[in-house]
Amino acid sequence: MRILLGVGGGIAAYKAAELARLLMEQDHTVQAVMTAAAQEFVTPTTFAALTGQKTLTDLFAIESAIEHIAVAQGHDLLVIAPATADLMGKLAHGLAGDFLTTIYLAFTGPVVIAPAMNVNMWQHPATQANLEILRQRGHRIVEPGSGWLACGMTGPGRLADPATIADAIGHELRRRSDLEGETVLVTAGPTEEPLDPVRFISNRSSGKMGYALAEAAASRGARVILVSGPVHLNAPRGVEVIHVRTAIQMRDRVMENLPAAGIVIKAAAVADFHLSKVPDQKVKKTAARLSLELDPTPDILAEIGRKKGDRLLIGFAAETQNLVAEGRRKLESKNCDMLVANLVGGAETGFESDQNEVVLLMRTGESIPVPRAPKREIADRIFDEILKLRLTLHAEHGR
Repeated sequence: MRILLGVGGGIAAYKAAELARLLMEQDHTVQAVMTAAAQEFVTPTTFAALTGQKTLTDLFAIESAIEHIAVAQGHDLLVIAPATADLMGKLAHGLAGDFLTTIYLAFTGPVVIAPAMNVNMWQHPATQANLEILRQRGHRIVEPGSGWLACGMTGPGRLADPATIADAIGHELRRRSDLEGETVLVTAGPTEEPLDPVRFISNRSSGKMGYALAEAAASRGARVILVSGPVHLNAPRGVEVIHVRTAIQMRDRVMENLPAAGIVIKAAAVADFHLSKVPDQKVKKTAARLSLELDPTPDILAEIGRKKGDRLLIGFAAETQNLVAEGRRKLESKNCDMLVANLVGGAETGFESDQNEVVLLMRTGESIPVPRAPKREIADRIFDEILKLRLTLHAEHGR
């Protein structure tokens, strides 16, 4: 694989040379990109000698006006080690003033970031906010270690061991192709069930978890079909999005695309009831009480469960109490292979939050708690377990 090694300006820059050597030993082609500050600690010649590739340093001393684009397109993974607080802030906010930050914006493959800095800088709310932004983009963060730092302080902030970073790179490269040839069907968001031409019943689902799952599947090589209710989110790159509004529309689009899918993830929060006969005109407000007779909407998950065949079916259960018991009941009654159960209603996790905390209930009887993390990170963890489950089920059936 072709790896871009971004080197930020910190005392830990010398460890990037060791990382380059380890990656070369694993038969990767490595090209270094250094910030101006990094060159104050290690010379570009060091990386050129180690890698056999030109070290990229000056955005304006290049062979063509679009060399940064060509370099970005010609590599499989970008690793930035060390990533300083300044560099992480620029990456998080899209500031592109040198070769490394410009390449970052042009790069579309997996990104691994290994921070290193003073303990107070690492713990500062601004640094942690920038880190959260980078996690939300799906970048793999190799957490810094704790110990004695060059500034004389002790605590978290020292660059992770180069071997640890190399292992994270290897895992990321393997994961980025583990869904190649697969078609994944994902549902996301709420539905809106009209009461009249201007009013509707809905729920608080933001669609963030479903969109994170679609983005994660696409980044791992899958063809992804995303059936989405009304949300305020940008479509994930490389994903086929089908927009719907009502539960019936979602059911119809899902069943139309079901034959193509090998993995189905029902993350949408579909309304349970709808008004079967919607008035043609707006209902006027009066002093009298208004009663509505609501009918159940189609149970899309149960219908897929009856027709799933060899597909893997993953459902979601958003509960306010009895999380595992209700999730296990839904897993069995809907014929799911995995049920992602999460408590909703809290301020830090659930529908509208960027984070989630879930329990993965498996058809095999296993329960896997996944601690609070960005939804994009949770999405990758879900796919890791889906692939493990597939291997287990294939072994059980001798396939």
